[in-house]
Amino acid sequence: MKNTIAATATKPTQVALSFCLCLSLGALLRAQGTGSPPPAAPGSAVAGTPLNADRDYVISPDDELDVQVLDVPEASGVYRVGADGCLMLPLISSSIRADGLTLEQLSDAISNNLRSSGMVSHPRVTISVKSSRVHAVTIAGAVKKPQIYPMFSTITLLDAISQAEGLADDAGDTAIITRGVIAKRIMAAGPASPPNAGHLGPSGGDSVTVDLKRLIEDGDPTLNLTLYPGDRVTAQRAGVVYVVGAVNKAGGFTLHSDSRQMTVLKAVALAQDLKSTAIGKKAVIIRKDPGAPGDDREIPVNVQKILQGHAPDQKLIANDILFIPDSDTKRALHRAGEAAAEAAALLAYRVP
Repeated sequence: MKNTIAATATKPTQVALSFCLCLSLGALLRAQGTGSPPPAAPGSAVAGTPLNADRDYVISPDDELDVQVLDVPEASGVYRVGADGCLMLPLISSSIRADGLTLEQLSDAISNNLRSSGMVSHPRVTISVKSSRVHAVTIAGAVKKPQIYPMFSTITLLDAISQAEGLADDAGDTAIITRGVIAKRIMAAGPASPPNAGHLGPSGGDSVTVDLKRLIEDGDPTLNLTLYPGDRVTAQRAGVVYVVGAVNKAGGFTLHSDSRQMTVLKAVALAQDLKSTAIGKKAVIIRKDPGAPGDDREIPVNVQKILQGHAPDQKLIANDILFIPDSDTKRALHRAGEAAAEAAALLAYRVP
């Protein structure tokens, strides 16, 4: 991805010549029956239209920049911004502070240095980004396509999630945005920072938590935070409730967005009901508890009474295990009945 912004110092005679050329071109277009100017080149600005988003690119240490000075090949070339944020160029005796500047601002700084040194009277400097290790956003966690996405300007949180092809099926309700160096520097400006930039988290920390349910389902625009190059977005995965034992479909079931409402009844329904051999009144919830022996606490629950409506439903939380015991006696009788039915069917087929 190449981003180019040029800063140009033009002689008065060149301005007059360009003005006359524009008038002639406009007359020619009107004579041909079209009043539309030719399309602008990529990366340029047209009068009456906003500048390209490349103007928002903020230079960081270790960026590799392609600097071209028109008619001055000695000063042109590919240069890397040092770890101290400075850039050294030929024909300029002192280093130029590049860290924190936009491409346009650095272009102006180089032009001013060349002009003040007397090397070039009217420098025309063009700068583009050749490579950058910092200018990317990492999107990780419960998204469909987690990876590092190159980014040379700002985007929003929803744009980032869209780049990752949306949330995964097991995504939870929250995302954690870990701010990078560029975001910290910009937001440190306080009131001068861009709108919806967010904040650095509690007590000035480097991360902030976003409620994805409010953002996506309720459309809360205040949560669609601005992301900067170097930021990291981690979509949290939803919790899981496990149902094992005498059920028809044992397994783990994702809580999704209704994690606050997962109950024993819902868990049993997801497990496709109890088996006929289940002992529902002796069920137990196994819950993580660092203070309990073995870090697990067993909570007795009478699933049979809950299913019959004789006891209140019980709430389950992430990582709970609902265990439904099985009756060996009932299971043996059940299997014996199945065997008798199969034997009767075979006997019927053998009768002449």
